[in-house]
Amino acid sequence: MAVKLKFFAMLKGLIGREEAELEIPGEISMAELKTIIKREYPVLADLIDKRGVLVSVNQEFAGNEMTIKDGDEVAFLPPFSGG
Repeated sequence: MAVKLKFFAMLKGLIGREEAELEIPGEISMAELKTIIKREYPVLADLIDKRGVLVSVNQEFAGNEMTIKDGDEVAFLPPFSGG
């Protein structure tokens, strides 16, 4: 089972790529996926922990309770600023 990861803007620059595929052990929660992401991409850990990174699943914003399934597309977006 695998999910497609997409990284945007500064996140893409931090990890050096726009997309990746991540094997998952089965259906997992967003909280579990974030733990895996922090282990696989430690440079993102601080941003994820501070809740600065927005996450969408299949182009809809997702909370920690959302279930991630095989084939899902999970996108990580940096914090937005402006005014």
